[in-house]
Amino acid sequence: QVQLVESGGGLVQAGGSLRLSCAVSGSFLSINTMGWYRQAPGRQRDLVAAITSSGTTNYADSVKGRFTISRDNAKNTVYLQMNSLKPEDTAVYYCNVETRISSVTRGNSWGQGTQVTVSS
Repeated sequence: QVQLVESGGGLVQAGGSLRLSCAVSGSFLSINTMGWYRQAPGRQRDLVAAITSSGTTNYADSVKGRFTISRDNAKNTVYLQMNSLKPEDTAVYYCNVETRISSVTRGNSWGQGTQVTVSS
């Protein structure tokens, strides 16, 4: 069983910053890719940013230059630093991790989601 606990969401004015955190715990051998997704009302859940175990990052075009994803492998935690926030960034943000449960089994787990609201 893998548990993800997210924190750091909230209400911020346009142009402001927030930092999301996602701590992973449970039974697994290793964590592979860690990522953040977001879902606005009436829309599908989309990838915001992801980071591999080797540190390679990938960003949605809409957040490039404004958001930074990072991870602390010693703490099994992934972060999303969000700067220059815009009203269109308003959404529920979900953490996602790919784990190796055993030598032959992989897992994929989601956090409970954290609300980010950007006011204009």
